[in-house]
Amino acid sequence: MLKHLVSWLRAKPQQERLGGRVARLLGRGWARLTYARRVEPTWLELNHHEVPVLGLAEPLAGLKIVQLSDLHGSRHVTTEYLGEAVELAQAQRGDLVVLTGDFIHKGPKYVERVARVMGRLRAPHGVYAVLGNHDFSVRNALGFRRYPDLHRAVADALRAEGIRVLKNETVRLTRGEAALNLTGVDDLWSRECDLGRAFAGLCPAVPRVVLAHNPWTVEHLEGHRCDLMLSGHTHGGQINLPGLGRITLGRKGRRYAAGM
Repeated sequence: MLKHLVSWLRAKPQQERLGGRVARLLGRGWARLTYARRVEPTWLELNHHEVPVLGLAEPLAGLKIVQLSDLHGSRHVTTEYLGEAVELAQAQRGDLVVLTGDFIHKGPKYVERVARVMGRLRAPHGVYAVLGNHDFSVRNALGFRRYPDLHRAVADALRAEGIRVLKNETVRLTRGEAALNLTGVDDLWSRECDLGRAFAGLCPAVPRVVLAHNPWTVEHLEGHRCDLMLSGHTHGGQINLPGLGRITLGRKGRRYAAGM
């Protein structure tokens, strides 16, 4: 009897330590799940980057570009939430606003609503957009489209709100004699991305900003000038687990998950 009591007393601290570890594991898991479902999806984060551009003329120095991307208007991403994002963007008083795709998540239901919210955006040099894979109703690199005309509906709705949709084309922004080329290309997965057409006839001496929803587009430039490419698509990896990393992205894709 005494022998069994001694064994139990020795085992008890180990049981307590094991129980503590399990409790901490469960607690951390629950906190992460709650954060992922309740906090992060509605957390607006504002990031500032200063980007040096070779050969940019003095009148355009300090040009402020405000970027919004991957809005994914849907039942879960409401127009009220998107309105908050637009208000935050407008508060930055940008010289130029760019929207880099995925305005809706799935199907045509929310196209008009999202476009109306984006129509509130204003900037001295205008508001420009490119479309993302969801706007083309493309969910993967295979290019299959469930709604073949969805991209036209998205582009038409944005244009109706005064937003210029760039489809493999370039606009020239000027301040006095200073110039900056703004090039917008269609999404890579849509199979309609045409960089040759977008860059055709451009003077290589003029600085160039490229809008491309998918950051992998940078690997297809083939020597064309690009001082800054603004993209979205990866959602920062969206799921970034401690010790495992961005599990939704392949090894190659993690290079473009977030940041500069």
